[in-house]
Amino acid sequence: MTVQSTDREITFEREFNAPRALVFKAWTEPERLKHWWGPADWTLPVCDLDLRPGGVWHYCMRGPNGEESWGTATFIEVSPPERLVYTDTFSDAAGKPNEEMPSMEISIRFAELGGKTLVSMRTTVASAEQVQKLLGMGMVEGMNQSFARLDAYLATSS
Repeated sequence: MTVQSTDREITFEREFNAPRALVFKAWTEPERLKHWWGPADWTLPVCDLDLRPGGVWHYCMRGPNGEESWGTATFIEVSPPERLVYTDTFSDAAGKPNEEMPSMEISIRFAELGGKTLVSMRTTVASAEQVQKLLGMGMVEGMNQSFARLDAYLATSS
């Protein structure tokens, strides 16, 4: 995985040995997301997803010690199997945004590479301070672990 950051963005890129349609499904179907979304040893016990512009994805990641991290995303663009754009906020179990945490716009491109897929994910926030907050919280490590889990899931899926 390659990672770059600027004053307002963090970008991740990784190539997966799976066709683009399957990678897109892994990213957009709740039963598939539950296999890989989140850091190592975390589960996804709540994954309510309405995949359409204006639709909401409300999810909960649960850590090995029972800690929970809730998020609420609202889709801006859904272009299967090429692109997803959504806003993502840390929230509570009811979906109320956590105002102390950065709100992110996530743009994901799925590029076909002859049977493989290059995923390019750009996270945009309001300020350099918010970029530093996300990096300090372990966003790079968490995405690296999530992408490793996605890679393992794709190796056993069709």
